[in-house]
Amino acid sequence: MPRHEVEKSFDPLLAEGANQAGYSAPAAADRGISGDNLGLMLDVELNVLLRFGQRKLSLREVLVLRCSSVIELDRRVEEPVELLLDGRVIARGEAAIVDGNYGLRITQVASPSHAIPDAG
Repeated sequence: MPRHEVEKSFDPLLAEGANQAGYSAPAAADRGISGDNLGLMLDVELNVLLRFGQRKLSLREVLVLRCSSVIELDRRVEEPVELLLDGRVIARGEAAIVDGNYGLRITQVASPSHAIPDAG
């Protein structure tokens, strides 16, 4: 399928995604977001990070780490895992296993205006 047809097929998805993300059509237009502009960026790859928890370690603690060392994190097992993009939490969910790899079953998605900076 030619690229322009692929991009055209994404137009309804883009509109739906914009609505789910809290963008109304006028608000999206005010930000310069259109199907044409967004279509150009669909192939841009973004690095996302799953955060199960965190902990600060002193240099002394880092230097004594060994293969069998266990580091306790600040998050309980039943608490949601965070999905970060550029240091901001964009979604939360449950850890999942997909074909032997870690994955995330998303349960909450932050709207663009509510994505919060990484506290760590």
